[in-house]
Amino acid sequence: MPDIDRDGGWLLTLDGTPQSYVDLADPTHLEFEYTRRLGHLADALAPAGRPLDALHLGGGALTLPRYLAATRPGSRQRVVEVDGALLDLVAEHLPWQGPGADVTTAVGDARAALADVPAGSQDLVVADVFRGSRTPAHLTSVEFLREAAAVLRAGGCYAANLADGPPLAFARAQAASVLAVFPYVCLVAEASVLRGRRYGNVLLAGSTAPLPEAELARLFAGDIFPARLVTGDDLAALVGRTAPVTDADATDSPPPPDGAFSVG
Repeated sequence: MPDIDRDGGWLLTLDGTPQSYVDLADPTHLEFEYTRRLGHLADALAPAGRPLDALHLGGGALTLPRYLAATRPGSRQRVVEVDGALLDLVAEHLPWQGPGADVTTAVGDARAALADVPAGSQDLVVADVFRGSRTPAHLTSVEFLREAAAVLRAGGCYAANLADGPPLAFARAQAASVLAVFPYVCLVAEASVLRGRRYGNVLLAGSTAPLPEAELARLFAGDIFPARLVTGDDLAALVGRTAPVTDADATDSPPPPDGAFSVG
C-alpha cells in the first residue's frame, strides 16, 4: 500500500501484519523501530561508508539491504527469502537495484541456506524471519546460531530481530542462546518491553569482538523510538538461570496479542 503521507513510501503487509516499509525515493529512510535499530547497528559496526558483506535471512521488501546499499555503496549482499512469490511481487512493484546496489536474492529456507555460504565470508548476518507473526522454531536454537556464526569473519556480527511480551521468557531464552555462542552480546528493546508491560520487538546481537556499546547506546537512546541497550551484568541478570534453546526443545516465538501489529 502506498503511504499517502510520504511520497515514495510503501507499506508491505502479509495477512494483515505490517511486514516492511520502504521509501523508493530515499532508501535511508527507516520507518519501523526495529529497522531503525538494525540500521544503527550496521552504522556502528564499521567506519562510515565502508562496504560490508552481509547475509540477510528473511527478505520482506529488502528494507535493510537497500539501506546498506545506500549508506555503504559496494556492499555485497545476499538475501534469502522462503517466499518466492513475495520476492517476485517486491521485484515487480518495489525494485531494489540501483546505484551502489550489489544485492542478490535466493528462494529457500534461511537455515538450510547457510550451508551454501562459505565459512568466514560475512561481516554481518541478519536474521529477520517470521512465519506469519512468529519466528520459526528451527531458527531459535544454539545449533542454528553456531551455523550462522560459522559464516562470519572474525569480528563479524550476528543480529536477530525477534518479538516477545510479558514475561519475556522467549527473549531471555534467545539471549541465553546467543550468549552460549558469542562472547560479546547485547539486547535492545524499548523500556516498556523490558519491564514486561507490552509486547514488542527485541534486537539481539552477538560477535566475537567487542561491540561498540557506547556508540550503540547513544544511537538507540537518541532515536525517535528510544530503546535501551542491555549488556554485561545487566544482560546476565535479565537471563538469570534461563537455559539456552536446543533443536530438541525449540519452539516458535509466542504469538502477538490481538491487534499488536494490525493495520486498519
